[in-house]
Amino acid sequence: MQIYNKIILGALLLVGGTTFAQQEGVITNYMYHMNSYNPAYVGVDGETMVTATFRQQWTGIPDAPSAEAVSFGTTLGKKLGIGISLYNSNTFVESQTFTGIDFSYRLQLSSSTQLYLGLKAGGNAYSVNTSGLETYNVNTDPSISSISRFNPNVGVGALLKSGKWYASLAVPRLLSTDRADNDNGVATAALAKPHVYATAGYEFLLNPATNLMLRPSAMGRYVSGAPVSVDFNAMLSFDDNFGMGGSYRTDGAFAGLVNFSIKKRLLIGYAYEVSTRSELASAKNTNEFLLRFLF
Repeated sequence: MQIYNKIILGALLLVGGTTFAQQEGVITNYMYHMNSYNPAYVGVDGETMVTATFRQQWTGIPDAPSAEAVSFGTTLGKKLGIGISLYNSNTFVESQTFTGIDFSYRLQLSSSTQLYLGLKAGGNAYSVNTSGLETYNVNTDPSISSISRFNPNVGVGALLKSGKWYASLAVPRLLSTDRADNDNGVATAALAKPHVYATAGYEFLLNPATNLMLRPSAMGRYVSGAPVSVDFNAMLSFDDNFGMGGSYRTDGAFAGLVNFSIKKRLLIGYAYEVSTRSELASAKNTNEFLLRFLF
């Protein structure tokens, strides 16, 4: 149990780490929940689909971080998209659930180029368990006890697609809201600052006969006061029936991903993530499960 407490305490006090510095959750299968990060993606494929991801960090560690993401998207006519995105996370002493309604509008710039503009409206239910902080010997400022509330928020995004490539930019939560932070080993009340997300990707057709595709992509995240973090991904797809690939996150993680499709309607996926941070060397690895249904 002592080693578990060291792992947890180290995570609590990390600058740029899991609990306090990284305010918005990250999942390895983010590419299947893009409207969570950028509302412009909702309905972009012209399909109606629902996707769910379940993430358990550091398997075997008591009270380790966990998260669930659910996203839904569909189209309204030829130019409008609408959907819902939900992200719930529990991280030792923090609990938060963000729910948003996503809208997108398509502008046809040329015969092969489209610009999608997105708007997100929703809010975040956030709370801190101060008694949990005491369990791990983290001092608390009295101001932190007042953090248990629902914070409305809005976000915007844009997506540019042309042929086989795409690029996007978004701020899914424009308003700063109350949260907990670490100030020299003392948990205090602070502000959750807006995050900026930038993504880009390309689709290579390697074998037309078998529809073998290579899909490299990247997503960068920036928030004031923290280093830029980038996820680099590459997925190999076999006729959209089976996919496998890898991911590298610059702030300290590798992952392997695999998924398969049943009749091109139900997608089942799994990701196995390994942290490369020395302070988390004794922690177990992270498992992530994905389900997507195309109507």
